[in-house]
Amino acid sequence: MMRNLLFCMMLLILTASCDTPKKIVYLQDAEIDKTEKIEARQTILIEPKDMLSIVVTSRNQEVSAMFNLIVPDNQLGLQSVSSANAKISGYIVDNEGFIDFPVLGKINAKGMTRWQLQEFIMHELNQKGLLKDGIVTVDFMNFKVSVLGEVNRPGSYVLQGDKATILEAIALAGDLTIFGLRDKVYVIREDGDQRLTYQLDLRSSDIFNSPAYYLKQNDVIYVTPNEVRAGQSTINQNSARSVTLWMSIASLLTSVGVIIANLVK
Repeated sequence: MMRNLLFCMMLLILTASCDTPKKIVYLQDAEIDKTEKIEARQTILIEPKDMLSIVVTSRNQEVSAMFNLIVPDNQLGLQSVSSANAKISGYIVDNEGFIDFPVLGKINAKGMTRWQLQEFIMHELNQKGLLKDGIVTVDFMNFKVSVLGEVNRPGSYVLQGDKATILEAIALAGDLTIFGLRDKVYVIREDGDQRLTYQLDLRSSDIFNSPAYYLKQNDVIYVTPNEVRAGQSTINQNSARSVTLWMSIASLLTSVGVIIANLVK
């Protein structure tokens, strides 16, 4: 009877351990050594309340200085961000989607990519004879996402450039904990006056086709906890860390019982 019980418990443990990789391994159905075409990603567009770094460079430094906002704080329409050497001010996109740019005045930047905006500014300055040999560079200064739930380092992260994926954001947050559900990762996105929620399964390569694979400004990523983690909120952590601990204790006691039974025969 004792041997049958031990066999059943070992079978259950082996079955659970075999099933575990299926729950935690990413991209399980990805085809190895197969080239796949990358679909054109949705480009990040400038939106109201974005903060843009616009840098003009030319041989004429006096002309460039009119547009490069390394200036004192608290100027109207500007917001400063600390850097190692100076205060770099960014252009704030107002609620109607406009920025107030020196010489050119109001520019409707809403819906443009950063590339389109820098080409527009360069063209307009060239037309006015101010930038015949110059370059305009536009970057996002507020490309920020928040990662919450079952990750090792939850928090808000500022991303560089305008191309970032959900896998990169999760990597910045220290990856999912062992308690995070890989098939219930949510991306919450505000688009104009709408709020969209996407559910992603990190175990499947289908995430590459999701609209939420490439992130946008102010996206919120939430990783759902599994039942063990959710149950811990109602258990005294000093007395019981996890179900796995109790299973290990039960397995040990069973093994000891079998040894003692064999010795008394």
